[in-house]
Amino acid sequence: MIQFDGEIPSKLPQVGLSIFAIMSKLANDHGAVNLSQGFPDFPISEKLISRVNHFMQQGFNQYAPMPGIKPLRDAISEKVFQSHQLRYDAEEEITITAGATQALYTAITAFIREGDEVIIFEPAYDCYAPAVKACGGLVKYASLASPDFKIDWPVVRQMVTNRTRMIIINSPHNPTGSLLSPYDMSELERLTRQTDILVLSDEVYEHLIFDGQIHESICRYPELANRSLVVASFGKTFHATGWKVGYVLAPARLTKELRKFHQFIVFAVNTPIQYAIAEYLQDKNNYEQLGSFYQQKRDIFLEQIKNSRFKVVPCHGTYFQLLDYSAISDLSELEYAKQLVLDQGIAAVPVSPFYNKQDNQHLLRFCFAKTDETLIKAGEILCKI
Repeated sequence: MIQFDGEIPSKLPQVGLSIFAIMSKLANDHGAVNLSQGFPDFPISEKLISRVNHFMQQGFNQYAPMPGIKPLRDAISEKVFQSHQLRYDAEEEITITAGATQALYTAITAFIREGDEVIIFEPAYDCYAPAVKACGGLVKYASLASPDFKIDWPVVRQMVTNRTRMIIINSPHNPTGSLLSPYDMSELERLTRQTDILVLSDEVYEHLIFDGQIHESICRYPELANRSLVVASFGKTFHATGWKVGYVLAPARLTKELRKFHQFIVFAVNTPIQYAIAEYLQDKNNYEQLGSFYQQKRDIFLEQIKNSRFKVVPCHGTYFQLLDYSAISDLSELEYAKQLVLDQGIAAVPVSPFYNKQDNQHLLRFCFAKTDETLIKAGEILCKI
């Protein structure tokens, strides 16, 4: 075996294995109920699977066009127009990606240069900051205040400099389940007006909205949309996280730059799945009912834990529920999450890794994209603690 003993300098020296992988492995190793990593434990649509098989059998198994197949881009254009009354050109403004993470990484890589500043709101999904840092960018963190996790816009305004290149937003928000409001969008609009600041909007949970609220997509605000890249995920929408299919909406001038990098990062995305999703999108019921579906899941989980000692943090979107365990333990979030797996047989994700400086707020994130049986079992465990 050839050995190389020289030290290879890391571009991301502070980055290790993601907390999702850590907790899921721990759950699997110990046979725990896994409410940590965000994936459903119920089957996806048989109709959708059959259409994938159909297109495989029909021979749609070679490279798709680099931007994605035209029928899927057309379907997305129509879907966005019906939802938000903004028309994206399927040819020049929509790009199919290998999931949302690839979309986010590609968008950051395409536009962030050495010394550029990027504002991120934390707790933040863990793929944003490493991508910025790998490009030589500087991350500036704006904290969202518990328990409602709202943006403090006067603070954000003070963070903006002539080197600010991008602001990354996420709504519905992972891990908190909070939503951006019309006020937030108007403040973002004011903040970026007459600047060259880009907005990267992570909207992968766009259809998972509860309690009669509305998803304030960038697409609802034409002035913002003109400077924004919007990322979405069919994996989240159709319970098929393993398929890794998403897309980016952006004006033509931004899409042109995005695709320069997209073609060398992944080039093309799974062909038969694209055709199947294009067809599946023709029935709006396949995605418009998701809010009520997941609200029911959330409510089942909350009903099961109502007699527990955990305190519920309000959740209005996504399929994640934050629980405060401060009345139960003084352990750090990571230590307590591990203890739950080892001693109680249930896995959650600590919120602290979603922060640059891991603070202990005694919060854990539980995924309720599970069967009713799984949620009932989880509730039984949590009520005994």
